[in-house]
Amino acid sequence: MKKQGIEPNFVTYNILVDAHCKERKVSKAEDIVDTMIKHSIEPNVVTYGALINGHCLQNRMDKARKVFQSVIKKGCAPDISSYNIMINGYCKAKRIDEAMELFHEISQKGPIADTVTYNTLMQGMCQLGRVSSACELLRKMIAFGQVPNVMTCSILLNGLCKSDKLEKTLELFQAMRNSKLELDIICYNILIDGLCKAGHIEVGKELFHKISLNGLKPDVYTYSIMVNGFCKEGLQDEAYQLFRSMGDNNRLLDSCCYNVMIQGFLQNNYTSKATQVLKEMVPPMKILWANPQHFNTSLKKFQKSSTLHLPKAGAVCWSQLVTPGG
Repeated sequence: MKKQGIEPNFVTYNILVDAHCKERKVSKAEDIVDTMIKHSIEPNVVTYGALINGHCLQNRMDKARKVFQSVIKKGCAPDISSYNIMINGYCKAKRIDEAMELFHEISQKGPIADTVTYNTLMQGMCQLGRVSSACELLRKMIAFGQVPNVMTCSILLNGLCKSDKLEKTLELFQAMRNSKLELDIICYNILIDGLCKAGHIEVGKELFHKISLNGLKPDVYTYSIMVNGFCKEGLQDEAYQLFRSMGDNNRLLDSCCYNVMIQGFLQNNYTSKATQVLKEMVPPMKILWANPQHFNTSLKKFQKSSTLHLPKAGAVCWSQLVTPGG
């Protein structure tokens, strides 16, 4: 670039700093910043944001905070993106209290917390089991004029389900639907999974059938969740019927679906049906190649419970025996 007489500007340097930080080469990124300064190009908020993110990616939050504070001392006010990077770093490091300190600082120093800010904090709270705090933050979010999005919904639905607060999960789901928010299939999958795990298979089944009425299509995970739910309730016939319907509805059966169905049969001592599904699974080599680990898991369990003699080498060396196109 320089050989052609073109001098790098702050955009060029920022791209280089960001690229090195994302590759976790922060020390090299800092050298580039020093070079910028030597060439009288002043680093800006974007430059420092990249450095902060680099430290956060390596869980070096104290160093990230040091850079963050240096930005303020230089009179370069951090924007909401810089705050979000710091808050995300603290949340991933499970230092939620420090993340909340920064959140309160935002309201005092100017930038307006956006949906990313709130979603990041809610995710951090839910991961630590502080779901009530996350729900309270949702109320604050709405009060301050920020509109929840699908990500907000999925974070809270997942947090509530994992905390066994199914009634509140259903209330939130209905409230989101009433708000005209276009929920995606991920939100439905989270709720159906929560219902099935809580033993409410009929409610999960009802919601499953409503998916298409709301303009969505069940994906492979939706089917796997329902098949697994039926199997755990001992409803093998319904599980198998749904498993079969995937092919009828042009849904590609992957190794995970086969694994769920085989395990369900084995757990309920339906060895002959497990044998049948396993035999069906063997010919489509592409499925096995896509995820031999799932196949090996089923195969090992199958060998322990089935009278069908299968070579043990297959369970151990399947990925070596199958080659793409072979």
